[in-house]
Amino acid sequence: MAAELPRPILRLARWARMRLGEAGPAVVVDATAQLLHWVDEGGDWFRYPVSTARAGTGSMEGSLRTPLGLHRVSERIGAGAALGAVFKGRRPTGTVARILTEPVPAEQDAVTTRILRLEGLDPGLNRGLGIDTRERYVYIHGTPEEGFIGRPASIGCIRMRNGDVADLFERVTEGTPVVITRAPTAFLLPDAWGTA
Repeated sequence: MAAELPRPILRLARWARMRLGEAGPAVVVDATAQLLHWVDEGGDWFRYPVSTARAGTGSMEGSLRTPLGLHRVSERIGAGAALGAVFKGRRPTGTVARILTEPVPAEQDAVTTRILRLEGLDPGLNRGLGIDTRERYVYIHGTPEEGFIGRPASIGCIRMRNGDVADLFERVTEGTPVVITRAPTAFLLPDAWGTA
């Protein structure tokens, strides 16, 4: 990539890898900029536009918000599925969604192409009773509503364009750290998720 990776994103990726004791890539989602960064420890990186929750950030069950903090990929679902393949309950339905590139709502809020299920790792923030990211079924996934990518429009998950999520899927493994923040430039300590 020709542009330089922003230092706060690089610091977050390094911190996440160190905290999990994982080598390899890390993912940093900037919910303010609506961008997902894949950062390899060797310095390679990619940036993808995303769509986080229309209702903003937060962890409460039923809030329809995107949870902040440190997570990891707990499941990778959909390897080899067609672009636009629809999943329900994390299982392929056998149908392919019509992908809308204009900002218009689809007939249903489908999960498409690939699923990266997230597990929260911060007790009291995204892990535990009533706030648990995994129990809330928060994913990084494809969407038929590609026209809304780049602005908050989901009901809690992190939506990506179908080609982008297929690409990201090949770059991560189960255990890959994922940091979701509203304020990556303010990051100094693990409690600085931009929740203030």
